[in-house]
Amino acid sequence: MSVRWGLIGASTIAKQFMINAIRAQADGEVAAVMSSSAERAEAYARENNISVAVSTLDALLSEDIDAVYISTTNELHLEQGLAAIKAGKHVLCEKPLALTSANALKMVTAAKAAGIVFGTNHHLRNAGTHRAMREAIASGRIGKPIAARVFHSVFLPENLQGWRITKPEAGGGVVLDITVHDADTLRFVLGDDPVEISAFTQSAGMAGSGLEDGAMCLWRFKSGVIAQSHEGFTTKFAGTGFELHGSEGSLIATNVMTQKPIGSVLLRTADGEEELNFDREDLYTRSLRQFHAAIRGEGQPAATGDDGIWSLASAEAALQSAKTGKAVAIDPQLGSLA
Repeated sequence: MSVRWGLIGASTIAKQFMINAIRAQADGEVAAVMSSSAERAEAYARENNISVAVSTLDALLSEDIDAVYISTTNELHLEQGLAAIKAGKHVLCEKPLALTSANALKMVTAAKAAGIVFGTNHHLRNAGTHRAMREAIASGRIGKPIAARVFHSVFLPENLQGWRITKPEAGGGVVLDITVHDADTLRFVLGDDPVEISAFTQSAGMAGSGLEDGAMCLWRFKSGVIAQSHEGFTTKFAGTGFELHGSEGSLIATNVMTQKPIGSVLLRTADGEEELNFDREDLYTRSLRQFHAAIRGEGQPAATGDDGIWSLASAEAALQSAKTGKAVAIDPQLGSLA
C-alpha cells in the first residue's frame, strides 16, 4: 500500500529534501502540491514532477492523499494542521508547530483524538552523529553527564531570509527558527528534559521589525545538566558543533547542526581519543521511513507532536526570558493554561 503525500506549501525545504525523501520510500508518492499562488503551485509541480497543483487547502485535502507535509510560514501551521486532521490525513509539520505551545497542544491533542499520526519535522535527531552521541551517553561512555554546549549560529542565505527576518506575525526570528531545533536535539541526545532557561537575544544587523537574529541561551535540565547554546543568522564563518561533557569523558562533535549527513564525533576519555562510527543516511529519508512505519502501526515518528510542543515551549520561554531579563521555567503543559 502506497502512502500518497500532499505538500502544503511549495517550499524550498520540500524541494531540497522532502520530495526526495518521500520518493526514497518504497511506498512513498508525492501526489499533489498546494500554494496560495496558483502560478507558483503549477510551476513547482512542473519542476518537481508532481501531477496535481492546487491553490487552496480544501482542494488539496479533497485529493486522494493519505498524509500532508506542512512547510508554510509558521502562523499558518495551526489552521492547516487542524484542517488536515479533520480530513483524516496524517500530518508531518515543520517546526515550530504553531506560534504558541497552547496552539501546538490543540493540534497534537486533536490528532491523538482522531487516531492520526502526527510528527514534527525535527530533522537533527535523525542524524547518525546525534544518535551515536545519544547511544554513547546511554551506555555510560562519558559517565554522568554534567554539561553541554551547542554551536548553531550560521549565516541565513539570502533566498531564505524573507519573512524569517521581517515578519513577527509570521513567527520570524532566530529563536523560533533555530532555538527550537537546539531544544529538541539537546532533549534527544541527553534523554532529558529542560526545566529552565535564561536567554539573551540580539539584532546584529540582519533582522528588522523588532525581531532577533542572534541568541545565547543557558539551560538547566531535570538531571542537573547545564547547557549553553548559540543560535544566529549572521555568522558566516562560525561552523557548528555540539559538545557533551561528563564525569568520565567528553563527546566533541563538529559540523553536525546541519541538514546534511556529515560531521564527526570524537570521544575523549582517560583511554585517549576515539572517533565514533555512525551511518550517514539522509536525515529526511530516515525520518520518512519512521513516519511511514508509524502509519502502519509500527512505532512512532522520529519526533512526535509532543516533542514539537516541548521545543516550542522551550523557545517561548527563551523569548520571555530575553524580554524580562529573568530565568523562565519550561513546562510544555503550561500551554494548556494560557
